[in-house]
Amino acid sequence: MNEQNAPVVIVGGGLAAATAVSSLRDEGYAGPIVVFAAEDHLPYERPPLSKGYLLGNDELDAVYPKDEQWYRDNDVEVRTGTRVTAIDPEAHTVTADGKEEAYSALVLATGSQPRAFGLADDAGGPVHYLRTIEDSQALRTLFTKGATIGFIGAGWIGLETAAAARNAGAEAIVWDTVPVPLARIVGEEVGELFAQLHREHGVDLRLNSTITGIRRDGDQLVVETADGSTSVDALVVGVGVTPDVALAEAAGIATDNGVLVDEHLRTSAADVYAVGDIANVDHPTLHRRVRVEHWDTAIKHGETVAKNIARGDAVADDLPYFFTDQYQLGMEYVGDPGPEGFDRVVITGDKEGPVGDRVFRAFWLRGDLVVAAMHVNDWDAIDRLRELVGTRVSDADLER
Repeated sequence: MNEQNAPVVIVGGGLAAATAVSSLRDEGYAGPIVVFAAEDHLPYERPPLSKGYLLGNDELDAVYPKDEQWYRDNDVEVRTGTRVTAIDPEAHTVTADGKEEAYSALVLATGSQPRAFGLADDAGGPVHYLRTIEDSQALRTLFTKGATIGFIGAGWIGLETAAAARNAGAEAIVWDTVPVPLARIVGEEVGELFAQLHREHGVDLRLNSTITGIRRDGDQLVVETADGSTSVDALVVGVGVTPDVALAEAAGIATDNGVLVDEHLRTSAADVYAVGDIANVDHPTLHRRVRVEHWDTAIKHGETVAKNIARGDAVADDLPYFFTDQYQLGMEYVGDPGPEGFDRVVITGDKEGPVGDRVFRAFWLRGDLVVAAMHVNDWDAIDRLRELVGTRVSDADLER
């Protein structure tokens, strides 16, 4: 294959893909660009699917970073509904629709897939996951006053979708085996605050609960645990995601909990990059590998890979960041405790009253080192929190 005039090829239809495309043009790259998006949509971002769009606050157009006219005006070819089935790194080709096509550089932005919950899938009833536009549209239809919706998993997706159900007037029951939601991520103290928030809004949190069976009963599903049986109109499964690395693995590209990339997002194959959920980055700031499944990382990776294709001088060194909106609570979190974890959590600000009405900050420390920080409803705080992460402080410093 002749690579001299071959396009930059981007495989994926999420935010990392959309950002890589727009950033390539922003960086002055004038060559051809082809995007292969497996879904029948232009590249779109996923946070609104569990936030603004699911809540009915945003129109569907809000999920698209760029519209069809932008791609036309910027001479970008987007092939929707087209799945890449193979990569040949030596030949610099991808295969789609049975046809080999050359690339000069290849960006893998294949994202993640929801983890299945076999008991639910085998029940033959109304079971839903949340990953696509169609998934979110289906949940918007289900979340109505008087409906009873069950949620398997008290992680971010489970809690955000439960909040959306309650906002729509539906009853929400959440099952999880953990004693405290989100404890693995934010620790027990902050996890308890999120549990309190949801209970304040009428969510039936059933923690320390193992589901032993799910069966269909007419139009409903019956969820069975050691404590008894509960009927729901539908189930939403949110038990995590798995990076979609099948293409990379089949091509012999190095993988391990994602696609292994260096600080420039380069894979083990020449001229092949990986971004977003699948990228397991040799992080130059954290000095270890990290893979992040959040909106901000998708954007930063898209920008970084575009700079490297256009000029070759950028590193992916931003600290992990994520946010959530649940009821009237808005939160931003920055940092990553990593495998060494944290010793304690320091909370400053409001400590009384309904959780969603409070304004406070939380800091995760290992010794006197701030490894992560979060604010709730404190919208001027995020820059200060970024400054503190990675520094050594006294508790008095955190009160400022």
